[in-house]
Amino acid sequence: MDYAGQTVPLVDASTGEITQAQVFVAVLGASNLTYACATPTQKAADWIGAIIDTLEFIDGVPRLLVPDQPRALIARPDRYEPTSHRLLDELCAHYGLAVLPARPAKPRDKPKVEVAVQVVERWILARLRNERFFSLAALNRAIAALVLDLNQRPFKKLPGCRRSAFEALDAPALKPLPALAMVLAQFKPARVNIDYHVAFEGHYYSVPHQHVGQAVE
Repeated sequence: MDYAGQTVPLVDASTGEITQAQVFVAVLGASNLTYACATPTQKAADWIGAIIDTLEFIDGVPRLLVPDQPRALIARPDRYEPTSHRLLDELCAHYGLAVLPARPAKPRDKPKVEVAVQVVERWILARLRNERFFSLAALNRAIAALVLDLNQRPFKKLPGCRRSAFEALDAPALKPLPALAMVLAQFKPARVNIDYHVAFEGHYYSVPHQHVGQAVE
């Protein structure tokens, strides 16, 4: 999994302001079944949300995820023993999978997605380049339709397509999804005020009074 280098402009209909949507790409190892979606940024919540959407799309859980070592996912990049962020650890625990990040500056550690990004840029983003999008939801609807088309496109030198190869090769090897999807959480360090409340995004929440003065999360 990776983000494409190309972005897609989003126009704010009320102000005319233009922001750049980021395009997430994931691909399965045996079948080359490809998933893509747009996110507002490449922050940790966007990465994790896109991975969860990918798992819903394939209706199963692989044994392994292979990303780069972006700061949003990896707290301490390392050639051999990178340390992942808490949100990624929670994803792995919830879905029962492992993460094997590619080594820095080693694209050959994840060649499948390097090719998949090029395919998405050529077969999806290029076809959307003359369209204007006023919301992320509208952009994702357009991407989803083209992802469906891409995965049904016949192989040139092999029988079938990505979707049929997925059904034959990858789908039987996937673990089932858990009963409930992971819910993304935000974490903030705080100190409990004398009125036994903590502040978060302009709102105040009460906590047990015995925690007054303590550092909490």
